[in-house]
Amino acid sequence: MPDFIDDNAFGSYFETFEHTAWRLESRRGYGSDRAGERYRQFLETGAVPRDVDRPWCVNVTAQTAQGKRIERVRIVDHPPTSEQLFLLASAASNNEAGEDIRNLWRADAEKLRLPAVDFWLFDSHRALVLHFTEADEYLGAELVDSPARIVEFCQIRDAAWHYAIPRAEFATQVASTV
Repeated sequence: MPDFIDDNAFGSYFETFEHTAWRLESRRGYGSDRAGERYRQFLETGAVPRDVDRPWCVNVTAQTAQGKRIERVRIVDHPPTSEQLFLLASAASNNEAGEDIRNLWRADAEKLRLPAVDFWLFDSHRALVLHFTEADEYLGAELVDSPARIVEFCQIRDAAWHYAIPRAEFATQVASTV
C-alpha cells in the first residue's frame, strides 16, 4: 500500500500550484458522487443545478483569475455510465468557474494506450495519484515526484489533451447517441 498524504496537504496543492493543475479521470464512476444528494437529484431529473458557489469552484475562479490553468480529461464509455453523464452535466459549473474539462471516449483512450489511473499533475513536476477500491471508494492520494514518473504523466497529459473534446461539444455528441 502506498503512503498517502493527508487531506489538508491534498487540498493545499490546489492553492499553491504556480501555473497548471491537470487531471486524468479514468474511472467509470466514483463512490463519492453516488453517495451525494446532487447525484440522486440528477438521477431523478436528468439535470444538475448550477453550483459555482461551492468551495471547489470558488478556488478555481480565484486561481484562474491569477492566470493559472486548471484542466482535466475525463474518459467516457460508449454508452456513458450514469455517473459519467452526471459528471458531464455537473462540469458546466466547473467550466463557468474557469476550469477546462474535456472528455475522451474510452475507445480512443485505449487506442492511445492511456493507463487506467487517476492523477493530478501540478506544474509538470509533482503528481498526486488517486487510489480507489474496486467499488470506486477513494482511499487516498500518493505524492509522486520521481522525474521518470513525472515525464510519463506529462506524456499521458499531452496525448489525452490533444485528442480530448471540449465539454459542450462532447455533450452534443453524447446527446446524439442517446
